[in-house]
Amino acid sequence: MKSLMPILTVVAAIVVLWYAAAVALNRTWVYDQAARAGQPVPGATQVVAETMRLERPVLPAPHQVAAELWKGAFGQAVTSKRSLVYHAWITLSATLLGFALGTALGVALAVGIVYSRAMDMSVMPWAIASQTIPILAIAPMFIVVMNSMGIQGLLPKAAISAYLSFFPVVVGMVKGLRAPDRMQIDLLHTWNASGMQALLSLRFPASLPYLFASLKVAAAAALVGAIVGELPTGAVAGLGARLLSGSYYGQTTQIWAALFAAAIVAATLVGVIGQLERMTLKRMGLAR
Repeated sequence: MKSLMPILTVVAAIVVLWYAAAVALNRTWVYDQAARAGQPVPGATQVVAETMRLERPVLPAPHQVAAELWKGAFGQAVTSKRSLVYHAWITLSATLLGFALGTALGVALAVGIVYSRAMDMSVMPWAIASQTIPILAIAPMFIVVMNSMGIQGLLPKAAISAYLSFFPVVVGMVKGLRAPDRMQIDLLHTWNASGMQALLSLRFPASLPYLFASLKVAAAAALVGAIVGELPTGAVAGLGARLLSGSYYGQTTQIWAALFAAAIVAATLVGVIGQLERMTLKRMGLAR
């Protein structure tokens, strides 16, 4: 219980500040409505009460977001186009595919960089440079190019996810594959171990802690890529589509609910990877 107190304290502080911000940002609307109706200036209690139940608030209150989130997740069938579970699954499908592609690409590039000086000098700078380009600038280009090739649906979004997720894996794996010290590598050489044997028996096991750390970052980045990939296509399904429709019709509560749904999906992915990390490292004797 003591370990939860700091977390609960921070959460409580955030909720209090959120409510205060909701009142401050939404009170202008309450004053305007009272003035148009020829009513006297509302008091503080009335302002707080009115700002807590606006249909289209500038900033929805926490209970409004929670109600919309509950309604979207449990208030209808998961196959409904209004279900957040349905939209989350669409986005998650692209996220998982892009995450798998990005991880495979990142591991392959890391192995090449560690074993080839030419790749180390040429590929790594390009990998770093690729992350300086805003994803919002290249996402439409990805979509247009792939559509011109007849590739639509899940794969373009997965490609954007892979683009964002491969870099953390490259950096983490390169660091992990280079983690063994010179004495361990020389010992394998004295046993006449091949490069593949050294990779599988020494370098790869040593890289697993670094790999899992980078996978957590890559999973969150892949989700961002999938959502961004839905924005320029005018998608009708996915969390990105919910964000778009909410912005079109001024449904700020819907936007915030979609954002929290995305955060829940990301936290779930990171949690699953963390559990796999603990199980793997425990079997290797690297964790309790």
